Amino acid sequence: MNAKNMKTETFESTYAMLVRSEEKERSISETAIYLILILSTVFSIWQAAQQRVTLPNILGASIAQSSEIQSRV
Repeated sequence: MNAKNMKTETFESTYAMLVRSEEKERSISETAIYLILILSTVFSIWQAAQQRVTLPNILGASIAQSSEIQSRV
């Protein structure tokens, strides 16, 4: 039982040390980098959504050509 209690106490103190030693500057810079990545992704998606897409209208062109031929006859 004592060995189990020692491991739990060691684990808790190790965790407590990790929490206390968290680098505040690092978390701020990580937050800024994540924010920049998210904003650039949103901007890229928005920019792609604003672009016009022109698809070739092969069926429409053939109908227009056939109607021109019929009007000439």
